[in-house]
Order: sequence, then C-alpha cells, then structure tokens
Amino acid sequence: MKAPAVDYVRPKSLAEAVDLLSQHPREARVIAGGQSLVAMMNLRVASPGLLIDISRLPELSLVSDDPNAVGIGACVTHAAIEDGQAADPSRGLMPRVAASLAYRAIRTRGTIGGSLALSDPAAEWPAVLTALDAEVVVCGPGGKRSIGCADFTTGVFETALAADEIIESVRIPKLSQDARWGYLKLCRKAGEFASALAVAVIDRTRGHSRVVLGAANGAPLVLDHTSRLLSNGGPEPRNAVAADLDRAADRHFDEFQRNLHIVAATRAVRQVLQ
Repeated sequence: MKAPAVDYVRPKSLAEAVDLLSQHPREARVIAGGQSLVAMMNLRVASPGLLIDISRLPELSLVSDDPNAVGIGACVTHAAIEDGQAADPSRGLMPRVAASLAYRAIRTRGTIGGSLALSDPAAEWPAVLTALDAEVVVCGPGGKRSIGCADFTTGVFETALAADEIIESVRIPKLSQDARWGYLKLCRKAGEFASALAVAVIDRTRGHSRVVLGAANGAPLVLDHTSRLLSNGGPEPRNAVAADLDRAADRHFDEFQRNLHIVAATRAVRQVLQ
C-alpha cells in the first residue's frame, strides 16, 4: 500500500513549527526521520492531513554539554549516538543501546526525539532514559517545560506531550566515574523490537539507583524493590524482580512474558553487581 495524499510543509524555525501544529492540532503530524510514521502511513494506520518536517531545524540537532548534564536535540539520530558524535553522559550505555536499535539504515534516519514521541512499548530509548533519570524538554505555544522521562510515557503509544507541543531535546544527567550499568535486550533476531528489555543503573555518588523494564505492555516499568536491592548490594536479584512483577499485575503478563522479563532484569542487575 502507499500513503494517502498529504500536505507537506518545512518550517524554518521551531517557533514556526509549533505555530503550525497549534493551528492544525488534529490533522497535523510532526515528522523527522520518519522511520515509524512513514511505515504507518503506508499501511494506512496513520493518515495525517499535514506533515510538518522538522528534520532540518538546526536547534533540534544541537548537543549541549555542561558539568552536570548533556542535552541532546530531538533530531539527533541513533547513528550519531552510536558513533560518538554526540557527547555521552552515560559512560557507554547510550552508544551500546543505539547500536542494538533496529538496523544501520534505520539508525541513520531515526531520531531520539521521534522514538520518545511515538513511545512504542518495545522501544529502547523510553526505558533507557527513564533509567538514567533524564528529562524531556518540550516546546509549545506557552513556552518550554520539562517532563521527567519516568512520567513522559503514560501508556501504549501515549505520552504527556500535548497536541500542540514538540520535543526540543532530552537532558541527561552525567553518570559519575564510579557508576555502573547493565543492559539486556531479548529478541528473536538482531534488529527486531525487544520481546523483553532491561536497564539497570547504579550511581552511588549521585545517590541514584534504578532498574527499568521495557517492552512491558505499557510505559517503562520501574522495578522499585529491585532498584533498592541494587543500591544496597543485596543478594540474588531474581526473587526481587519476580516480586516487583507480582506487584505490577495490571500489566497482564502471561507466564512466558513474565519469565522473559525476569531473565532480562536479573541479567542486567548481575552485570552491575559482578
């Protein structure tokens, strides 16, 4: 199938893009890399009346680096993160994640902001950025605001982004030198979306410890009990992970999914503790 007819506009600034979006909140869609949206349009899953192309807005490709955090523009590609073209606040975690995302051809076009805006439950960045305690900076008619990644994804393909707002950047706190992380993605073959995804981050200097599951039938799932175990250096994490999943009964995991998530989270935590 081919995409339906659509109007197309390329604004010259972020302010102009926000203005266009606010004028056409129901029919307009923002497009950057287009690696998800174009496929959805070809399948007639999405039929926007207007495409607002933000891919060439210079302010959305900026990377800022200060002593405490790195800001990565929404239109920075996965490949740029993989190749180290953007400053890395995560001590290797983000390049590792980017390299596991889809295929190289997709990584050269797909963007970090696009992944967050779509918030596919099986996508990598929402879970990873939640584990890193990052913030999403969004721009709308009323100005800018920041949303913690832990609160940004609200459900399956649902976010806290208003209909007239555009993601400007992601601000990621820098991990200290003694920080450690673990990451595991389970899928049938390289390049596929995750069947289970786990990220574990411990930074005692900053007092930060978090274990997060992706591909969790909704927003990234923070495993609170397992995060505390990681911080305290407790025993075998498998039981803690299982207890956290028992408390997340609203996710409705079948036995196979539950076991995959337990394996993924346990191995991610072990990577940190070993």
